[in-house]
Amino acid sequence: MEKYYQAYDKRYQQIHNLKLQWSSDVVTPILQELIVQFGIRKTDKILEIGCGEGRDALWLLEQGYDVLATDVSKEAISYCKKKNSKFSHLFFQLDVCEERLPQTFKFIYSISVIHMLVNQEERNRFLTFIRDHLDEDGYGLILTMGDGEYEVTGDITSAFDSVKRTHQGTRQEVAVAATSCRMVNFATLEQEIANNGLHILQKGITSIIPDFPQIMYALVKR
Repeated sequence: MEKYYQAYDKRYQQIHNLKLQWSSDVVTPILQELIVQFGIRKTDKILEIGCGEGRDALWLLEQGYDVLATDVSKEAISYCKKKNSKFSHLFFQLDVCEERLPQTFKFIYSISVIHMLVNQEERNRFLTFIRDHLDEDGYGLILTMGDGEYEVTGDITSAFDSVKRTHQGTRQEVAVAATSCRMVNFATLEQEIANNGLHILQKGITSIIPDFPQIMYALVKR
């Protein structure tokens, strides 16, 4: 049985059937900045949780970084493999709420993923996955929708329902899966992170224009 947070797979299928891409190809600025600031080398093992249509993973791979890129969506992974076949072997489907990997990583990043997890148990599993798969001296970067103060929880029972949305690139109205969303404030996010064996090195509000004019971030360690 499909889990509510897998509704993005339906959204990707719907948008790709229209020969469109849901997100832009603009690389996440804070990701670029922190990789430099914390000395992540091209030989260090990097994991992306929730690569979507490949925006950040493909950029890092093109720069020569050692990246494994994952997503819960089969459609997203298929799309990334076709987008740049040279790196197709480095993209694979993974549900971090249910599965584990045999290796650890120097750097794990996840952009605009945890807010799709509404139930606390699944949010905890997401965070413990990061904790358990970090090297002792590794870093984790988590970006989630929100302004640091406002909190809202969506209805997961309608995650697969089709709704009308304006496609960012073309401005045309499209029918896509509603998906799921839970935005928390910094106090809640900090408590979740601490409860799951991680601590915050940096936090703040940043942006990924045009996709996210405002998005929270936390850089964490074990």
